[in-house]
Amino acid sequence: MTATDRPDATTDRGFEVSLRLREVSVQLSLLNHQVAGRINLRDVDLYCLDLISRRGPMTPSALARQAGLRPATTTGVLDRLEQARWISRERVPTDRRAVHLTFNDERATEILEHFTPMLDRIDRICADLDDDQLATISQFLTRVTEAGRDATEATA
Repeated sequence: MTATDRPDATTDRGFEVSLRLREVSVQLSLLNHQVAGRINLRDVDLYCLDLISRRGPMTPSALARQAGLRPATTTGVLDRLEQARWISRERVPTDRRAVHLTFNDERATEILEHFTPMLDRIDRICADLDDDQLATISQFLTRVTEAGRDATEATA
């Protein structure tokens, strides 16, 4: 899709913002691909590891739902992550049939070091903005995330 695909695209600020968001998405995908390669993971493994580290502990079925993966694919991802000691599978004491996936916090710095240059730059960008501007950006990104989640669910 190009700017000429929509009428009056040059004056449509929402379309311009959408283009910027697509560019951000591409750049973050490329960064994640590079990081995954450096720590010997597949892209999908890093994606699942991110979900487990931010939202876990969680069950394998919850991970599969949140990642949009089939159960067999999820099992393969979890086997690789567990074998590499990125996660552990722990039995739930109150339900011996249930398993929770837990991120190995001791390995967090191995991932974080690859994202530090970008995070430092984001900090410098944010330092140039006031609290109201940052709050507006945060609210905007939250709403965009919700719109993306809704669109994903609608196409599932």
